Amino acid sequence: MPYSLREAFNAFRRSPMLASLSIAMIGMSLLVVGLFGIAAYNIRRVIERMEARVEIVAYLRDSANPNDLQRAQQEIQKLEAVRGVTYISREQALDIARKELPEFQTLFGAMDGNPLPASFEISLRPGQKSAEAVRAIAQQVARYEFVEDVRYGNDWLDKIYLLRRVAGAATVILGAAFALVAALIIGAAIRIAIFARRDEISIMRLVGATDSFVRRPFLLEGLITGVCGGAFALILTYVTFRLLSNSLLQLEWVPLEWVVSILALGSVLGGIASAVAVRRHLQEI
Repeated sequence: MPYSLREAFNAFRRSPMLASLSIAMIGMSLLVVGLFGIAAYNIRRVIERMEARVEIVAYLRDSANPNDLQRAQQEIQKLEAVRGVTYISREQALDIARKELPEFQTLFGAMDGNPLPASFEISLRPGQKSAEAVRAIAQQVARYEFVEDVRYGNDWLDKIYLLRRVAGAATVILGAAFALVAALIIGAAIRIAIFARRDEISIMRLVGATDSFVRRPFLLEGLITGVCGGAFALILTYVTFRLLSNSLLQLEWVPLEWVVSILALGSVLGGIASAVAVRRHLQEI
């Protein structure tokens, strides 16, 4: 085993309590990042499912000319964001209402006429269902004279996208804050290790050891500590995820690349914190 790697593992054996405390604190810090990641991912999944159901419904006046309707349908179909336009006649609308709203069967049967208007149901292409894109198409469709009203759920659509932006911003801000805490913990542990071995480091320098040779074991120690902290955070995050899924609400586990990202984040934090601590404190020895 190379000297640097052997010394990095020896550091854990020399001070297991300090190493365990560092890993635990890093794990708790990254746990918060993981929990916010689960929340952000599940919010995104809910939005994606709701986006799949987003469509624009344009209610048409009874006096609309069939030729004008056909021409408008072709024009709307040519819009880049539009996947399809379906014309629903008044009779079709009534049949759909009777099938989907059986509790109103008595009401529909008691009516002499058909109170439901004809409509265009406009479906959108994937990736074209943001609040701004939907609103722009709805405004364009509303310009036709024979269109009486356009509905696309603008109230809940705006709130959903606002919730996604807030969740994303909170994940980034809090994640960065707790990642900084984890880096400070690793840096403090490395500084303690350097002070504990300052006599050994001084002797190594006297016999000709370079700074890079002295620095390398501490950098590996920080990387290993960060990876272990990330793995511990993943275990805690998964346990919390299972508890929440089984008791409160059904959640989806994050993708594999997100899991790898937490481990990578731990190793990066460990490496950076170790590099800063070693460079600063080796100059004082």
